[in-house]
Amino acid sequence: MSITEEITPTKVRAWILASRPKTLPAAVTPVIIGSALAFNDGVFHFGPALAALLCALFIQIGTNFSNDLLDYKAGTDTEERTGPARAVASKWLTENEMLWGTIIIFGLTVPLGLYLIAKAGIIVLFIGLLSIAAGIAYTGGPYPLAYNGLGDLFVLIFFGGVATVGTYFVQAVDVTAEAFIAAIPAGGLITNILVVNNYRDIDSDKNTRKHTLAVILGKAGSRAEYVGFVVLSYVVPAVFFLWFDYSPWIFLPFLSLPLAIQPIRLLYSGLEGRDLNQVLAETARLSLLYALLLSAGIIL
Repeated sequence: MSITEEITPTKVRAWILASRPKTLPAAVTPVIIGSALAFNDGVFHFGPALAALLCALFIQIGTNFSNDLLDYKAGTDTEERTGPARAVASKWLTENEMLWGTIIIFGLTVPLGLYLIAKAGIIVLFIGLLSIAAGIAYTGGPYPLAYNGLGDLFVLIFFGGVATVGTYFVQAVDVTAEAFIAAIPAGGLITNILVVNNYRDIDSDKNTRKHTLAVILGKAGSRAEYVGFVVLSYVVPAVFFLWFDYSPWIFLPFLSLPLAIQPIRLLYSGLEGRDLNQVLAETARLSLLYALLLSAGIIL
């Protein structure tokens, strides 16, 4: 679907589409894993876990809104783009509406953040502010991360390390080595969603001088990056088993291997353009299924 739509959605549906529902597993998976680790260690607390989940979702949606607006203002959402339609570029929402939508969604994290600060200390404030700032800087500011090859690193750090370890921290008020290790598949598989997105848009991004990591690495390099994150993710259960004495249930994520192999096969099959949206959807499903299976293995 191009950025122009023959049928204009209602305002409500326009906001739903602008939130990019298919990307929201990226916000959920690290919270699931971090909470599973907390439960296993006997420090799980429902209130902080729920607040962390809502914060992650609001920050993800706010980042998507900001990205929609700032990509339009930068002129990178053109007719050549083969990804899902964007709300501002498609004239479903005005620039002002999207600006206020972004402010309101990020603003919803404030009461949740205050609650988490009361539970886990002032460091949560810095984590939250840094996450929101990074979300805006993804496509905004004087040096947009996504336009300068740093988008993948941003996702890996914030959806891996910050979200997973942060979820554990707000419940345990402590961190463990296992939390950092579990952040590898959480961040890696979510980063692969961005890898596919940017792989699909290499040609259009080149034309708009958007230097994503996919543009820098090329198609072969991007495919190798994708495979590398998948391999690292399936090494993690072995690390838990061998070094941290987890039960054989920790290998449950291997049940998701068929779902991991399929998008790799499709990437190497020569798919182009909109056909890669199928790989994008399968990658998002993989990240969520892997997180559920790893979390079950941690608890069992």
